[in-house]
Amino acid sequence: MDEFIYGSAASLALAIRQKKISAVEAVAAFQARIGEVNDRLNAVVQHTGDRAEAEAQQADDALARGEIRGPLHGVPITLKDSIDTAGVVTTGGTKGRAGFVPDEDSAVASRLRAAGAILLGKTNTPELTLAGETNNLIYGQTNNPYDQSRTPGGSSGGAGAIVASGGSPLDMGSDTGGSIRIPAHFCGIAGLKPTSGRVPRTGHIVPYGLGAIDSLTQIGPMARFVEDLALALPIISGPDWRDPAIVPMPLGDPAAVRIDGLRVAMHTDNGVLAPTVETIEVVEAAATALAALGVAVTERRPDVLKMVPDLNASGADGRAWTQRLLDKAGTTEKHPWLQRRFDEAEPLSTAEFTALLERLDSYRSDMLAFMESYDAILCPASAFPAPEHGGTFSEGARHAFTYTSAYNMTGWPAAVVRGGTSPEGLPIGVQVVARPWREDVALALAQRLEAALGGWQRPPL
Repeated sequence: MDEFIYGSAASLALAIRQKKISAVEAVAAFQARIGEVNDRLNAVVQHTGDRAEAEAQQADDALARGEIRGPLHGVPITLKDSIDTAGVVTTGGTKGRAGFVPDEDSAVASRLRAAGAILLGKTNTPELTLAGETNNLIYGQTNNPYDQSRTPGGSSGGAGAIVASGGSPLDMGSDTGGSIRIPAHFCGIAGLKPTSGRVPRTGHIVPYGLGAIDSLTQIGPMARFVEDLALALPIISGPDWRDPAIVPMPLGDPAAVRIDGLRVAMHTDNGVLAPTVETIEVVEAAATALAALGVAVTERRPDVLKMVPDLNASGADGRAWTQRLLDKAGTTEKHPWLQRRFDEAEPLSTAEFTALLERLDSYRSDMLAFMESYDAILCPASAFPAPEHGGTFSEGARHAFTYTSAYNMTGWPAAVVRGGTSPEGLPIGVQVVARPWREDVALALAQRLEAALGGWQRPPL
């Protein structure tokens, strides 16, 4: 059964269609694996139990009649607890929603279920997804499967931990400043933040319609293998006629991307926070691997990356937008990490805020000018591997997420894949950023790096 538990979602879907394993057997196997590891991880915080088993039987019955619902027919998955799931408690990590059961699926959940996926459960997230580690007042702390004294990252930390551990082949995370890519890096899996405007956020705890910061948050897939990111992205993409930011842009096929001749700019240090020696070595090894495939790799970084720490608009209104989300949820007690964000937020005057927006636009323009000469950027996902719990909040580590948030600000697609291992045995990821709407390029390069550098490695639990 290990070949199915630790294999890809794509290979499992094929095995189910070929009747090498039933959906009932697949659900039971992943439920058992969750049972083996979740006491140590606290990654899956709601379990669908009988519902998942019933849906698996329905999938097998349909297959016996020659009916295939979609590319994920019978495949068990998990979903981040910030994504609404009809009939299953969805808290978004905030106490006001501790017992909230949505009447409708989010756009992403609905599309995955229509494609044949079976929900195993919900994965942990910090309050409103607004932290780089995963802990909340409802479910508590999630641990890293490679070292339980360390964080799996945030805000999709539950997803990263359970996928890395073989408890789920596929999850959906959300990313406002690195919340897909940081857990993918810390947990040694693959993750993709799509282009802003690609995937609808309808039914997500941080919704569409947030004005100046609306473009920052995206929903995207997380899996052990890059091929599963490519499998899931077309399923969840495209307008839902609710999220007004979604654009009906064509989605390219990573398999059709010609690697030879692509132009990649590589940097190991963004000029804000220097990475560990081992992180530098992993990125350099990734650059060497791409060059061996005929990619034209140039060591160069955008000069304007140094602006990133001063361009954060999310606290510019004193966190009034965050308070509105808390009020909507009925939350009166904040997690200390979220309270800290309120305490640190200094409201700007209207003149100061519009000046900040102008600087953001200038940054985006300069980044586009840089990207005119390249097809992609290769760089670290973070300055360091997974720290001990609370370690991302230290003064010296606070800029670690500038490696990811830089591309929330541009809205460009970015993938992370494991590229190596730290001396402590922790995963180190590399980040591949592509031009807007070119997820196919980011995924094609990430898949080559996965093959060259080894990708996901099973954790010791």
